[in-house]
Amino acid sequence: MNPADRWERRLYLTAHPVAYPLLRLAGRRPVVRVPGVGVVISDAALAREVLLDGDTFRKDGPGSPGELWTPILGPSVLLNMEGDAHRALRGRLAGLFTPAYTERLCARVLAEPLERLAERLDAGAEVDLVDTMRVMAGAVIGHVIGLETRDEDGYRHLFEQGERIVSMITLRTRRLTSSQVARARRVLDPLGDVAAEAYAAGDDGTVMGRMRGLGLSEGEARGAAGAFFLTGTETVATLVPRLIALLHDSGTLGRVAADPSLLDRAIDEAMRVGTPTPVMLRSVHAPATVGGVAIAPGDRVLIATHNCCRALGPFDLDRPHPPEVRRLWFGAGPHFCLGYPLAMAEIRAVARTLLAASPLVITRRRAARGVLLPTYRHLRVRRAAP
Repeated sequence: MNPADRWERRLYLTAHPVAYPLLRLAGRRPVVRVPGVGVVISDAALAREVLLDGDTFRKDGPGSPGELWTPILGPSVLLNMEGDAHRALRGRLAGLFTPAYTERLCARVLAEPLERLAERLDAGAEVDLVDTMRVMAGAVIGHVIGLETRDEDGYRHLFEQGERIVSMITLRTRRLTSSQVARARRVLDPLGDVAAEAYAAGDDGTVMGRMRGLGLSEGEARGAAGAFFLTGTETVATLVPRLIALLHDSGTLGRVAADPSLLDRAIDEAMRVGTPTPVMLRSVHAPATVGGVAIAPGDRVLIATHNCCRALGPFDLDRPHPPEVRRLWFGAGPHFCLGYPLAMAEIRAVARTLLAASPLVITRRRAARGVLLPTYRHLRVRRAAP
């Protein structure tokens, strides 16, 4: 096993020492029914078929994401909607995170943190990319919600608040307990109040103000802010350290630094290997057959996105992604991640700064425990000596 693969496996086993081996075991068959879990799909083509069939496989029934998120985010946040209501809200949000807008937003919000990062690397200082990304992710999501936080400790605190909520969920969690919902609400309600104030101000220069201009109600905008806060911060924050580690361990960091046109390919390949959304849930609403397995209404479907993506093999910068795998970790069809352009803009901005300081060496790293998304507890890098 090469170093890149060995470290990725360690991240998953440290985060999910019991669930991860079981998930990989289920991946030996394209579709398998696992007692207490549901029907597990580990084939990318079948997974994409399920994700595209929003009538049969839904996000708003028993065992679906709706059971997790509705109690803390409300009933209308895309994550727990289907049908006409989902299409209508999705349509109003379609113009929110355009690629051009997100590039400008990240360039503006991250200008100072990225300048400090570049200065530290240029000076030969050791930098913890995990902490760095907590600051970056906190800065961006704080701007999206409308917070006035402008210091690194504030950004870290904001990120940690979201991390505490997400860490309550495991790969087997079906629903949150009443005490977990209460804890989540204590974090989200004040953030929702801030988002509502930004919405009421109606400034087109803010994300919340743009939501008002796009025709969202205050409740819808508030729910969307909470959803972005919970689903967007950790995905980006955990990916960048893993991206740099994968490039470093595979010996391709210098190659991408020398050829910026390879960056998006490197990001996609790192996401395929790391799979920021390792599983996706759906509730079955009509009889169906997937991969020869009969599925009945009320069944729970667990799409093992990680198994689907890892079937292509270990990290390889030159590996083409077949259509059924392409960006599967962001979903497919009507539920393809709305924040995809924002996530990519943020990852690119930080990665470009790191690559500009190349060559980099990893000085220390450690896998994180007690997290939903496998990640490093710390990953420290510095510019290599000439």
